[in-house]
Amino acid sequence: MNRSVTVYCSSSNNAPREYFEAAASLGRTFALHGIELVFGGGKVGLMGCIADAVMENKGRVKGVIPRFLEEREVAHQGLSELLVVETMHERKMKLAEWGDAYLVLPGGFGTLDELIEVITWRHLGHHRKPIVLLNLNGFWNTLLGFFRQIAAEGMVPEGYLGYYTVCDTTEEAAALLTSMEPSPEGMPQ
Repeated sequence: MNRSVTVYCSSSNNAPREYFEAAASLGRTFALHGIELVFGGGKVGLMGCIADAVMENKGRVKGVIPRFLEEREVAHQGLSELLVVETMHERKMKLAEWGDAYLVLPGGFGTLDELIEVITWRHLGHHRKPIVLLNLNGFWNTLLGFFRQIAAEGMVPEGYLGYYTVCDTTEEAAALLTSMEPSPEGMPQ
């Protein structure tokens, strides 16, 4: 049974070098373990890096990009599959649907938006898919502190910690994602 992981991450080419190294390492791991990469379809930043690493290692990559970004020549060519959609909302829906799990690497506003959306959907019972935050160099620490604050103030239930898993290293995230077994419904257990 095929497994796929939707990866949310930076489209910036200015991210620290070690984030690119982590993306490349994860891409190689995905290919080695037959995990399909689902991502935003861009050729830049960590997005392009992880896609390149999967493809260089003969893995499968599925991208989704809105037409306005494709037209700006940001679309990654040569993917196993590239779906061009009309809106960002369509893109986000496909990314959410196609992955058996979500992996969130360091990123900017778009990555934060996607992370909050899949956590919210988990909270509302829309999915049971694993959400893994790669917390390289404590990248997500400030946000995780904010999550603790909103829980302490009763804005979210105490069980919110069960919505996601935080991994501090690439190796830890890779081990978690490669050990997943899809359930009959296509969602990891």
